Amino acid sequence: MTDVLSALKDDFTRNLSIRTSPGALDHIVVTTQDGKFPLNQLGQISMKSPQFIMVNMSSFPEATAAATRALEESSMNLNPEVDGTIIKVPVPKVTREHRENLSKLAKQLSNKAKDSLRKVRSNAVAQVKKAKEGHSEDTLRLVEKQIQQMSDNILADIDKQLAAKTKELLG
Repeated sequence: MTDVLSALKDDFTRNLSIRTSPGALDHIVVTTQDGKFPLNQLGQISMKSPQFIMVNMSSFPEATAAATRALEESSMNLNPEVDGTIIKVPVPKVTREHRENLSKLAKQLSNKAKDSLRKVRSNAVAQVKKAKEGHSEDTLRLVEKQIQQMSDNILADIDKQLAAKTKELLG
């Protein structure tokens, strides 16, 4: 259950950030003839300013076009420009509409996390019911209650994370 929560936190920090960092492009997957690779394995990503990211593709110049296409198709609203083996990525200013879209995405991610948590809980309860031989009914009910309590605590944490992220995004 804690894995579900930590995955949600990772998603929030990776995908839902207003501030730009070189790591903001790390999760973009580039499809080349040799397979799929994260952008940071194919090119060197550096910040020139908060509104400008440079991707140096000199180590894999043949992947420049694929990387540009991956940047354009990402959900980050980017419009990269190619200059030889260097991809220049101007980062658009964050608009109110973009902030609202990010908060909607945060809600979707938290709902997915809640669904995953429900699956984990139901699997745990099913395992308890399978293992009822040799255990009393009271013990089984107690274990089920404990599983439910753990699930409720993690659900509350997910809601807190969502509220904090929404507040950060919408200001």
